[in-house]
Amino acid sequence: MISYDIVIIGGGPAGLAAAVSARKAGIDKILILERDKELGGILNQCIHNGFGLHTFKEELTGPEYAGRFIDQVLEAKIEYRLNTMVMDISPDRVVTAMSRADGMYQIQAGAVILAMGCRERPRGALNIPGYRPAGIFSAGTAQRLVNIEGYMPGREVVILGSGDIGLIMARRMTLEGAIVKVVAELLPYSGGLKRNIVQCLNDFDIPLKLSHTVVDIEGKEHVTAVTIAEVGKDMKPIPGTEERYTCDTLLLSCGLIPENELSNKAGIKMSPVTSGPIVNESLETNIPGVFACGNVLHVHDLVDYVSEEAKKAGESAAKFVKAGGKDTEGGHVIEVKATDGARYTVPTTINVDNMDDLLTVRFRVGAVYKDSFVSVYFDDERVMHNKKRILAPGEMEQVILQKKKLAEKPGLKTITVKIEAE
Repeated sequence: MISYDIVIIGGGPAGLAAAVSARKAGIDKILILERDKELGGILNQCIHNGFGLHTFKEELTGPEYAGRFIDQVLEAKIEYRLNTMVMDISPDRVVTAMSRADGMYQIQAGAVILAMGCRERPRGALNIPGYRPAGIFSAGTAQRLVNIEGYMPGREVVILGSGDIGLIMARRMTLEGAIVKVVAELLPYSGGLKRNIVQCLNDFDIPLKLSHTVVDIEGKEHVTAVTIAEVGKDMKPIPGTEERYTCDTLLLSCGLIPENELSNKAGIKMSPVTSGPIVNESLETNIPGVFACGNVLHVHDLVDYVSEEAKKAGESAAKFVKAGGKDTEGGHVIEVKATDGARYTVPTTINVDNMDDLLTVRFRVGAVYKDSFVSVYFDDERVMHNKKRILAPGEMEQVILQKKKLAEKPGLKTITVKIEAE
């Protein structure tokens, strides 16, 4: 059996950044396993700009952003294998992989970094009535068809869901000559970034109908029309509010889910809110030496945050390998909780002895809040109270904790993040 110090599953932005970080931390034997035919992950099909403002202090397209990290991986001579599917990860970090070139084989890893990204929620999970005609695509599939394969899915388009990919595809299809009739969103707020609503819908006069969903799809061989209707607070369609749009394409942009079949199979504890692994301050899962970062952990809004998180995962995995595969025993462990409007936190536990001087705790809110406060409590004592003009589920939030502040409170058991009106 071959062995590597660190095996990274996924060659997208998270996997690449984690590999570069681990190499900089002094690890030589690193292997990236990628199921696609090239490195770069989803960024290869994201040809719009807006990437890299935090990481590189300039605006890049997705392929340009990926290219910067691919160059670093090549420069550092980090090994990678393409067209390779990982089948299994055992509790003692034996990775089973297969490819056409090498067949099925096993790798003993000193540490494993999960960086598999996320996938789109399929139509079957949405319970849309109607036939199953051609012309229904997830927004990401349509993006790949247009930007990589060079095919136009259709000419008259209705989009269900206002996630970032749906918003970006509304603009992309318009620029390619299609007519986007409407973007319908089940929730009373958009799931995308504010800048995408402005640049992709408002700038092209594409209507966004909140609290609306698809109630019927017409056409047996191919989509011919779609009917949308308003929904009430119970999320059920309101009779009499139906609107019919003739179209040949329906794009679904109804949320992203971390790609976690491997993690589940490996016995990693998962968050019921994010559908990603539960991790500590080092981004380590409940299986020692298995770390997670990027969209496989929780869905991010900016790739810059993915790279930042992956850098931390690479450093943590390197530290684990250098310690001979042993975690630091004991230490002051604090639980991190999200309540009152905050949906989850990453991480969910902090070992003060193992944390860096500054630790970023990321979270999302469950609704739109205006002129509210992000508050942090150490047990029952409020220690942060930051006013935010607007908080929205589409935008990730963060608070930064200081090691020295936590070390001053040896009896601290719980840190709570919540949203307060005043």
